[in-house]
Amino acid sequence: MAETMGSMKRTGYCGTAGGAGSAGGVGIAAGAAAIPGGTAAEIANVGDTVTVGGFVKKSRRLGSNLIFIDLRDRTGIVQLAFDDSTPRDVFEKALQCRSEFVLIASGEVRAREKANPDIPTGAVEIAVSEMKILSKAETTPFEIVDDSNANEELRLKYRYLDLRRQVLQKNMITRGKITKIARDYFYDNGFLELDTPCLMKSTPEGARDYLVPSRIHPGEFYALPQSPQIYKQLLMISGFDRYVQIAKCFRDEDLRADRQPEFMQIDLEMSFVDVDDILNTAEGFIAKLFDEVLGVNIPLPLPRITYTEAMEKYGSDKPDTRFGNTIEDVTEVLKDTEFGVFNIAISEGGVVCAVNIKNSASVYTRKEMDKLIEYAKGIGAGGIPYIRWADEKPNCSFAKFLPEGKLDEILTATGAEKGDIILFAAGKKNKVLPLLGALRNVTAAKLSIIPDTFNFLWVVDFPFFEFNEETSNWDAMHHPFTMPKDECLEYLETAPEKVFAKAFDLVVNGTELSSGSMRITDYELQQKMFRLLGLTPEEIEAKFGFLVDAYKYGAPPHGGMGIGLDRLAMIVCGADSLRDVTAFPKVQNASELMSGCPSPVDSDSLDILGIAIK
Repeated sequence: MAETMGSMKRTGYCGTAGGAGSAGGVGIAAGAAAIPGGTAAEIANVGDTVTVGGFVKKSRRLGSNLIFIDLRDRTGIVQLAFDDSTPRDVFEKALQCRSEFVLIASGEVRAREKANPDIPTGAVEIAVSEMKILSKAETTPFEIVDDSNANEELRLKYRYLDLRRQVLQKNMITRGKITKIARDYFYDNGFLELDTPCLMKSTPEGARDYLVPSRIHPGEFYALPQSPQIYKQLLMISGFDRYVQIAKCFRDEDLRADRQPEFMQIDLEMSFVDVDDILNTAEGFIAKLFDEVLGVNIPLPLPRITYTEAMEKYGSDKPDTRFGNTIEDVTEVLKDTEFGVFNIAISEGGVVCAVNIKNSASVYTRKEMDKLIEYAKGIGAGGIPYIRWADEKPNCSFAKFLPEGKLDEILTATGAEKGDIILFAAGKKNKVLPLLGALRNVTAAKLSIIPDTFNFLWVVDFPFFEFNEETSNWDAMHHPFTMPKDECLEYLETAPEKVFAKAFDLVVNGTELSSGSMRITDYELQQKMFRLLGLTPEEIEAKFGFLVDAYKYGAPPHGGMGIGLDRLAMIVCGADSLRDVTAFPKVQNASELMSGCPSPVDSDSLDILGIAIK
């Protein structure tokens, strides 16, 4: 074989039908070897001469004249065979091959003597007649396998190797498919894809901005966008009635499994619409996506619950509705007990709530109950009163404070039966409900009662304001351009707690996928909202002047939302973390282990920007 690649045209072969014939893919042609264990007669490609390229997954030498190499690329694996019929120079090259060498090889497709049912190409192999080693590889820091037990920090340090694992490649391919489906769907529904700036004015949006210093304007800074919010509203004012963008967003906030400092969202805005129009449009996209990617039918319309109902039943504004064990308000039942924890809470205007963890008493032994109480203390509880009904008689941790017959009344109110555990919390409602919501989730996980399904729902009618106990002021729960519900406008200045917003979140299985709202477009109403939020005219002008000025020239009614692309990919792929669906993710301290960023820069670069490091 000549030492060139010119005559070795890639045909694609390693994986399934989807990759056939692509320049970079090594997918098997449609209909060929797609039947695990198929016979030669069933395999259309047998007898064809193909050329493949990829990484060596493993090499096996069986005796002196037989070598098998598993060649891997993003579409899958195919077996290369070298035996007595192989040209000697090619056989010698095969002897040199080790894991992660990069090869290109040509040969005839033939049926394998023993099929491998675990891979789509398991019925065939390629009898190699020509081969070139394109690149040799040192021993990798960890084995490139899907079920790698290597430390995640090590894998992230060598992320380019980690990404060779098929499980991650599948995730990245799926993420790309989600993006394509989004573009197709919104294009088909009359949306225009428009770009908004990544260097913008710093505006308050709930999290800290990432700031970019300006060399040309010393002492002044751009901000990286937390969202395209203001710009997409300006696009509505500009007359582009349907906008969509796969937008890069940035937030300087603490990380967790479902949060990264930079993230992508499918951002959209619509004019001359109301809430139902936006929700219906988003539902159509979700249904199309899950059908095309997973073959899952999402029944429409999606159910809707109010924010108040979500908090009172599930203790969360992003409830997981795949299981029951909902929260009950038992304040009335327990108001006449002698238990100080309950009495003090009720006397101070608080509540007593309970959650019945069904069929849990056998799992939550006394030792496990102690662990659960410690967990509750770790998330802010002083303790967790409980009733554990494991035996004939329920064991109540506060039984000595109950009058005759009260225990039976509590059991009836909570729907308790033998085998259940009832957990209680007392205090201010905004503390009690999230606490029980967290206990509801953690116990369901331990009991393995959460079904493998997708429960989508809309959470609507969010409070417009939230009370800040530190400042004793009412703060905006959303960005200051969110439209209050029409029937709540009369309470803006007299009863902030009665004001609800035309705001909505899309939730699936306890994960918030999207947040959106209708926007204020009336200039006078917007000014009133700013005043209620304590902004001075100078602050309004400095932070939002260009948008407020735009309202003076006519603004259509509009609203929109941002669907988290990363979280959507995480849900679709069944991943546990955004890191599993992000090519080059950051870790918890917002650093990237592979490149070592963030990192110091030289003093000359700082001098040019007029910046000194304290």
